[in-house]
Amino acid sequence: MLFLGMANAYIMRTNMSVAIVAMVNHTALPIDPEAVDTECGPVDANATESASQQDGEFVWSSTLQGYILSSFFYGYVITQIPFGILSKRFGARLFLGVGMLINSVFGLLVPVAASAGYQWLILVRFIQGLGEGPIVPCSHAMLAKWIPPNERSRMGAAVYAGAQFGTVVSMPLSGLLSAYGFAGGWPSIFYVFGLIGTVWSLAFLFLVHEDPEKCPSIKDHEKKYILNALWGAAGSSSPPIPWGKILLSMPFWAILVAHVGQNYGYETLMTELPTFMRQVLHFSIKDNGFVSALPYLCMWLFSMFISVVADWMLSSGRFNHTQVRKIINSIGEYGPAVGLFVAANTGCNPAATVAILAIGVGLNGGIYSGFKVNHLDISPRFAGILMAFTNCLANLMGLLAPIVAGYIIEGRPTQTQWRKVFYIAGGVYLFCATFYNIFGSGRRQDWDNPDDDAANAQKVADKKAAKAQKRATQNQAETQQ
Repeated sequence: MLFLGMANAYIMRTNMSVAIVAMVNHTALPIDPEAVDTECGPVDANATESASQQDGEFVWSSTLQGYILSSFFYGYVITQIPFGILSKRFGARLFLGVGMLINSVFGLLVPVAASAGYQWLILVRFIQGLGEGPIVPCSHAMLAKWIPPNERSRMGAAVYAGAQFGTVVSMPLSGLLSAYGFAGGWPSIFYVFGLIGTVWSLAFLFLVHEDPEKCPSIKDHEKKYILNALWGAAGSSSPPIPWGKILLSMPFWAILVAHVGQNYGYETLMTELPTFMRQVLHFSIKDNGFVSALPYLCMWLFSMFISVVADWMLSSGRFNHTQVRKIINSIGEYGPAVGLFVAANTGCNPAATVAILAIGVGLNGGIYSGFKVNHLDISPRFAGILMAFTNCLANLMGLLAPIVAGYIIEGRPTQTQWRKVFYIAGGVYLFCATFYNIFGSGRRQDWDNPDDDAANAQKVADKKAAKAQKRATQNQAETQQ
């Protein structure tokens, strides 16, 4: 269910990227004639005619399209940290299910909002983002309660690979619905996926339980195995969050920086790849979805393969958690960086560009067995909180990606301008992956040691008692005066 939930979340996130190609009247947009790319010779008249037949009803500039695409992420980042903290206190299941229900219901309203004006569309996408906020921190919190340490690579990858599965389903199906769907084509994208998301949300709320102890159908020996493997409860009864120690922890900062770099590069590709396929490689809307989805299909398949390799490396005893996370994460972030640099220079060869992007983004699947499950290694009891923080800040960086791309290609959709977009994303990948390799760790941190719970609880109790005593003394003094 978490896998399908992650798939639904990314379907809701990516379907606008394909739909906006069909929604916008590209012919009516002003293009600087001096900046038209002539590296590949004159534009094919048939291709131009075909492109004009695909034009939609909305005259939105590249910059405005960037704001529309990023509006979802503004809502998404706002709810990350609050839901991470609330899920720690009240449990993750309810927040995740209800949040995705809000996301799905408002997805059904996108066509109406677009017709009413781009301001309403931005508002609806913002609310969708608010609803999707709990998906990652709450999924991480539930993984911490259900998954033993030596199974985290493949189980974490299995859940988070739902993101790629959702992208693989969303992009080609959205392309087909744009071309052949009901209600005028592109609106059917939001009706179909909104309905699917609503059904999943209701099923999740009725079928899924918070942890093994609350699940009535789990076998006793399996429950005992999971609880013994976790060493210290990951539930809401665990001790107060050690905020100061977390903020001073370099392994936490290594995960944060790696997450920031991943999100910037990933969001650049996910939100802008369909536009690049149309403007530079001249794919039709129908083909656009299939071609744009190919890199994510490779990423999904590779993430499944590399997660098994990561857990084998751990169980073999030849590598520790720190070594495994850094090796696999290097594949996951250096790979797409190189792919972006190469794809930016493939010129007028669509097949080579798509192949390079497919390989580079495919290797990106290593991040799920790299930094993405690293929160669970360094602090299983506070993994949801840590993921809420890193995912929030990473998405703040990620929401800049479509805006930056929009400014760079505004009125100049040429290979030269797109090359800048790819170079920036590749450079961010390189820096952040290197930072992670220097400061990352797979060892459970001292500030999440269950053996220290009694002493820490006593310290907290002593502080509260001292404050209470001080207040009582002050009140007594005031009364005497």
